[in-house]
Amino acid sequence: MYTERLQKRGDAEWMIAPFGKMQVPVIIYADDELVRAMEEQVYQQAANVAALPGIVKASYAMPDAHWGYGFPIGGVAAFDPDEGGVISAGGVGFDISCGVRAVRTGLTADEIEDNKPELADLLARRIPAGVGSRGKVKASMADIDDMLLGGAVWAVEQGYGMRADLVNVEENGKMPGAEPRYVSDHAKERQENEVGTLGSGNHYLEVQRVTTVYRDDIAKVLGVALNDIVLMIHCGSRGLGHQIATDYLARMIKTAKEAGIELPEKELACAPINSDVGRQYYGAMCAGINCALANRQVLMHLAREAFAQIYSRANLTLLYDVSHNTCKVEEHFLDGRKKKLYVHRKGATRAFGPGDPSLPKDLQPVGQPVLIGGTMGTASYILVGTEEGMRLSFGSCCHGAGRAMSRSQATKRWKGKDIVTYLAQKGILIRGASARGIAEEAPGAYKDVAAVVDATETAGLAKKVARLEPLICVKG
Repeated sequence: MYTERLQKRGDAEWMIAPFGKMQVPVIIYADDELVRAMEEQVYQQAANVAALPGIVKASYAMPDAHWGYGFPIGGVAAFDPDEGGVISAGGVGFDISCGVRAVRTGLTADEIEDNKPELADLLARRIPAGVGSRGKVKASMADIDDMLLGGAVWAVEQGYGMRADLVNVEENGKMPGAEPRYVSDHAKERQENEVGTLGSGNHYLEVQRVTTVYRDDIAKVLGVALNDIVLMIHCGSRGLGHQIATDYLARMIKTAKEAGIELPEKELACAPINSDVGRQYYGAMCAGINCALANRQVLMHLAREAFAQIYSRANLTLLYDVSHNTCKVEEHFLDGRKKKLYVHRKGATRAFGPGDPSLPKDLQPVGQPVLIGGTMGTASYILVGTEEGMRLSFGSCCHGAGRAMSRSQATKRWKGKDIVTYLAQKGILIRGASARGIAEEAPGAYKDVAAVVDATETAGLAKKVARLEPLICVKG
């Protein structure tokens, strides 16, 4: 039904006009092939989001969109608090502030080639990864509260990194609005041993080589050049974020019913932004964002120590840290005037354009770096946001390749040890916590990240700066 309603509006833009209870259209940014590959559920979920109270402009799906919990993964939607807008735990996701941190190392590919196996083994030993992994930071409940308030700033104050690391982190490393009192004790207990851990699933720490530079002028501003070694860290808020989502989804189902909000599916559970539950979830979610920012900061510190042990010339400096899976209060133009909106990005990346005052001064001329992770056998990309993207999607774009098949399907098709052997033959060293986890994240289980990035650029949401290919990947 939804597929039949698709209208092509450009080389990488499609629309489903409002029908039924939809208040706004669905806009999908993707090329023909990516659209054909999307599940029908993506369109249905995006249409369900378009029917939520207070949504403005459109319900968006990015080129990597696939079926998710409530919102599609790769979904973006903004809600007006003055028009009965809602906030949705399903619109943020379970892994609150899952994101990517890109780190310059000061090294080139030639310099690390002879020591690649040694570096891979050392990173695997230093970086806790996998289901049930325990971090090297022992945090009390009081420490957890401080971390939930302070984010990466807290981590630096504890000795995990330097103040200079914070400049190129979203929100300067500390998300305002965090309210640890609205995070359950159970959620906090889950984090006591998980600070500074990668976790499992699609999370990774990857050593990459810059193989292509598309825009030399912007790459120079970002401090990357051909053959440079870059470190990418992909993880989020671990068990704490998952528990926040679990706790509030149950409460939001009840609150939505009390507010007279008709939910097409319970996974779209939401609460009016100005309700008690809405305000409490926002405070808890901001705390979850700070948890993720602290987590990535600690992991960068651990990686910095590992590089220094092998390479005296290594100098790890932060290129940028950007989250996906958030809801942020932002000002955007709506009907010709600036309006404060609650922008949900689930499996989507903030991609603010040049001149935005929230960006570090040295990045304002080029726009916000956007970090698009591939898989352990394919490329990742650095992009920058555009002014056009601010208008098209509230300054949002894709976040990765996007799954093409489920984890269970992947494990039926591939074996972890075979993937490790195959990638080693291509010069990519994999260090994984489990063979099953590697099989679940097989490169073939994902869409073509190059196609996703090209569609993102064609749509005008962001533009390519550099392509990076993996050399070492530590997997959960």
